[in-house]
Formats: sequence, structure tokens, C-alpha cells
Amino acid sequence: MLMPERDHNPRDRRLHLPLVPVQQGRAGTAVDVQGERKPPWLKVRLRTGPNATDLKDIMRGLDLHTVCEEAMCPNIHECWEDREATFLILGDRCTRRCGFCDVMTAKPFPVDPSEPARLAEAAARLGLRHVVITGVARDDLPDGGAATWAETIRLVRRSMPGAGIEVLPSDFKGGERDIATVLDAGPDVFAHNLETVRRLHGRIRPAFGYDRSLDVLRLAKRLHPEQVTKSNLIAGMGERVEELTSAMRDLVVAGCDILTIGQYLQPTPQHLPVDRWVHPDEFAALARRGEEMGLAHVEAGPLVRSSYHAGSQFRRALERGLVAAGE
Repeated sequence: MLMPERDHNPRDRRLHLPLVPVQQGRAGTAVDVQGERKPPWLKVRLRTGPNATDLKDIMRGLDLHTVCEEAMCPNIHECWEDREATFLILGDRCTRRCGFCDVMTAKPFPVDPSEPARLAEAAARLGLRHVVITGVARDDLPDGGAATWAETIRLVRRSMPGAGIEVLPSDFKGGERDIATVLDAGPDVFAHNLETVRRLHGRIRPAFGYDRSLDVLRLAKRLHPEQVTKSNLIAGMGERVEELTSAMRDLVVAGCDILTIGQYLQPTPQHLPVDRWVHPDEFAALARRGEEMGLAHVEAGPLVRSSYHAGSQFRRALERGLVAAGE
């Protein structure tokens, strides 16, 4: 199943990052800086079938976007065949640009007031048990899109009372009122991704702040102490192992419950190059370390992404009794 090619880098707007030439193997196969091919654990078996086709038709019919496609997720075929998808709201154009992300950076279109209702309809038609919603940063809006986030949560809850709802918004520039608007709508999981370590944050996420991202999670717990919170770290962008450990410790202090950690894969030559391929054993060690620190659940692996098996992550955390079920 081939996705349509799109220009996610209009007018070379990603060239704020210093670029390192990407080496190529035979027939254009990507290799790392040591001249080695991608390791075997990064090979993805293509899975196509009627569920994936049905999901794609529903998304297209309702004019919805998924982060699965926009961010070129390596798990797209697996998740879509399992009838899992992560919705992308507030359009498909982001006002910020990060060195690892392939979501389009461009001037957004006006907000579509019918989008929350269409998303709720799609989730119901798909019969999802755990609805994951993320969105582009909308710094062009006075509230950063918080009202749309809240309306989407409410409509999904109304159409699917028994489903879990997980949201992954931007930081709203640290605006407490806007973050509270999203939280007051009652998501089961409130996620905000730290993505990388303190030393690299300013280079890789120039429009965000390391401490501000931690403050978003900290604020969620202060406003709603029973709120389940979640974050993500990406490995292989130039960080050191001890820096990942330090970032996990910062997340624990901020009150984060669930953490995902995955391998960085360079979407295009205009993005940050891969620094190293992280072995699955290292991911397993990071998961153990994070749970020893007090995280309720850590999902870590080469192909893990923030929304990968999100419902299972939430249920495992609940089963361990380390987070409380949402009201």
C-alpha cells in the first residue's frame, strides 16, 4: 500500500539544522555513519489487508488526517491492519519545525469547525477501543487550538462512552488556561512529548523548551492529580545513554506515568541524520531502568512510537496499579 508523495518541506524551510551527508549503500540503501546497512531489527514486514484498506477509505471519505501518514510512521501497515490509527487534528500544517519530524511545516489553513464531529464519527465507525489524537502546533491561534482539542474529546466521549481517549497536544506556549481547557474535557491519558535530552533540545526542537515541556506534564498533575500522563523520548539523535537516563529521571519528577522510547529514523535528507542504531537490548535496559525509577510503564524498542499499542500501554499501567483509572 503506497502513500501519495507530498512535499513536507515547502521552500526548504527545514534547513535550519546543520546537515550531514547521508551515506548510501547499493541501490540507494541507507547506511549509518560507519558504512553499515540498517540493522535487521529495523526491517518492517509489509502487512496489507481489508482492515487497512477500510480504514484508509474512512479517513479519506471524512477528510481526516493521521499522524501515521504525515509523520511516515514505520508501523503504519501493522496498526492500520489492526484497526488502530492516530488522528491528527487542526489540519496537517504545523507552525513549528523539529529536526526529526516529517509533518509539514507551513502556514496553516483556517480551523475547520466540523473536524471534531468527523473525527468522532470515524472513531465510532472504526470501533476503536482506545482513540489517540494528536495535532499540529497552531501558534497562529490565540488559544493554540485548545477549544478544538476540548470539543474533539467531548464528541468522541459522547459517541464512544466506553473507549479510552488519549491526547497528545503541543505545549500551548506554556499557557495554563489553554492546557486546563484540554484537561477539563476529561481525556484518559494526557501526553506531551519531551522527545530528546536537555543538551540537544534547543537544536532539535528550537520552538520548544526542555523545561517548558516538563512543566506541561507537571501542570497536568497539579490541575488534575489523578490524570494519567505520558511522554516520549527518541534515541539515536546524538544523545548519550546517561543523558537518556537523566531525561527519564526528569520525567519521573514531573509526574509522568507512561513513557515510550524508540529509534530515530531520518525521514528525508533535510532532517537530522541518524547518529547511531540503538540495539534492542539497550532499549530493554532503558525500560527496566525507567520502571525502577517509578514510571508506571515504559514501552521501549526500535520501532516504538508514542502511539504504538497505546491502549495496551494504558491497560498494562492500570493492571500494575501504579496509575488510577480516569474518572
